[in-house]
Amino acid sequence: MNNVQVLQNVEENFQTFRILDEKGEVVNQDAMPDVTDEQLQELMRRMVYTRIWDQRAISLNRQGRLGFYAPVAGQEATMIGTQYALDKQDWILPGYRDIPQLVFHGLPLYQAFLFSRGHVAGNRIPEDVNVLMPQIIIGAQIIQAAGVAMGLKRNGNTNVAITYTGDGGSSQGDFYEGLNFAGAFKSPAIFVVQNNRFAISTPVEKQTAAKTIAQKAVAAGINGIQVDGMDVLAVLAATQQARKDALDGTPTLIEALTYRYGPHTLAGDDPTRYRTKELDTEYQEKDPLVRFRLFLEGKKLWNEDMENEVIEQAKADVKEAISLADKEPKQKVSDFINNMFEELPANLKEQLEEYTAKESK
Repeated sequence: MNNVQVLQNVEENFQTFRILDEKGEVVNQDAMPDVTDEQLQELMRRMVYTRIWDQRAISLNRQGRLGFYAPVAGQEATMIGTQYALDKQDWILPGYRDIPQLVFHGLPLYQAFLFSRGHVAGNRIPEDVNVLMPQIIIGAQIIQAAGVAMGLKRNGNTNVAITYTGDGGSSQGDFYEGLNFAGAFKSPAIFVVQNNRFAISTPVEKQTAAKTIAQKAVAAGINGIQVDGMDVLAVLAATQQARKDALDGTPTLIEALTYRYGPHTLAGDDPTRYRTKELDTEYQEKDPLVRFRLFLEGKKLWNEDMENEVIEQAKADVKEAISLADKEPKQKVSDFINNMFEELPANLKEQLEEYTAKESK
């Protein structure tokens, strides 16, 4: 068998795992996760809630009331499905787009808004919320997750560390180092690549010659799966299995095929310059909310009144959260200096005195 045939054999093992098609029909009944009707409804509530919150956050950004923000519309199934599979004591190490997972894991929404503003109070995570704040450095969270998972194992915890990056993050050296470390030490880690096809403007086809990102798990000696990231049931089932495997000593790389409907961030990106209308239309027809809504309506588990209730709740929560964020004292230069060290060096003591004097006037 030549090298080409070996590669083809590997690639054939990474077919896209899905449960629902675009019309909300079950195409893989045997893979259905064991969830109650109430849990199915909760998954839908969270996706609708996230879509509305995302719309309001974009509006707040344009009003100048939020700072850095990365839209999430189109990726709700991956975000909600993976987090829903976790235990409260599991650890989440996010990238900067992964705010929904943090909030549903327990981070107050107003603190997520403060993070967007660059306010230090946004990083004061409650003691009972096992998350790290979003990593801005692309791929750094992959190595950190491998380390957190190793710590959990050494301490005898029966929990996992899960981390997220985009397809662009899989091109970073940190990505390979983190997977290799977790594989070598059999750490309870789950690595999620949200493949939304573009790392800002660079298409995934120009980032790697591999047919799938999931197959990169082979080199690290860990599990790999490619899942339809716009199918919340498939994402949930894949993550549940990945969590079980991680606790048994085998980490998993999950490649979730998804799409972001908006720009990479609201800091000047214009997706119309690198994406076609045809591609946008193709993925809008795969919308995670539409297909899951159709599925639930077919089971008489969802209706317009239920959706409107969630919409109004999301709007009210965002309004309250931004109001709480507005009440947080504005940061001063002296605050930044005081937050840098437990004991300030001489040069910063001088600067602190200087700025404290200016601020007292």
